[in-house]
Amino acid sequence: MHLNDNIFNSFPIIKTRRLLLREINDEDATAIWEMRNNKRIAEFIARPENQTIEEAKALIERVKNNFANKDGIGWSTVLRDGKNTIGTCGLNRIEHQNLRAELGGEMSTQYWGKGIALEAVTAIVDFGINQLGLHSIEARVWPTNRGAIYILEQLGFQKEAHLKDALYFKDRFMDIAFYSFVAGK
Repeated sequence: MHLNDNIFNSFPIIKTRRLLLREINDEDATAIWEMRNNKRIAEFIARPENQTIEEAKALIERVKNNFANKDGIGWSTVLRDGKNTIGTCGLNRIEHQNLRAELGGEMSTQYWGKGIALEAVTAIVDFGINQLGLHSIEARVWPTNRGAIYILEQLGFQKEAHLKDALYFKDRFMDIAFYSFVAGK
């Protein structure tokens, strides 16, 4: 069994009822920088606060390189009737030999609670399984991130592990919950 490497010939654009998931580009740097400096979003992601616009640009380069190397696919989330990035999402750390990838993303807080993240993640999981050929997709979340856990459970992800004090960040140890979706189960 192999992944569909043809996916990496040109960047896959995904359209849903309300969203356009397109390639992240340099014009997204400001929106990414704003999300990565939002305290409500940062509450659930282990990364330093007060990132610079240059760090957002470096992230964009890493995402582009991951796609070029077939190691990941990172999308910018845009409302179909708009132009501005409202989130990012992707299949990260694609493991070709295991047909597995990690799901990750973030969304501007003004779009929380509107079903937009669920719509985006649904499309990405469908793409990962049915077009890329993944067998499984994992997600790592803070156990306190009820919104992300709700989305994962709605899509059929199962909690596989709860690691106590698995990550040292901001001078304290934090738990991480692992969820996974397995095709056909």
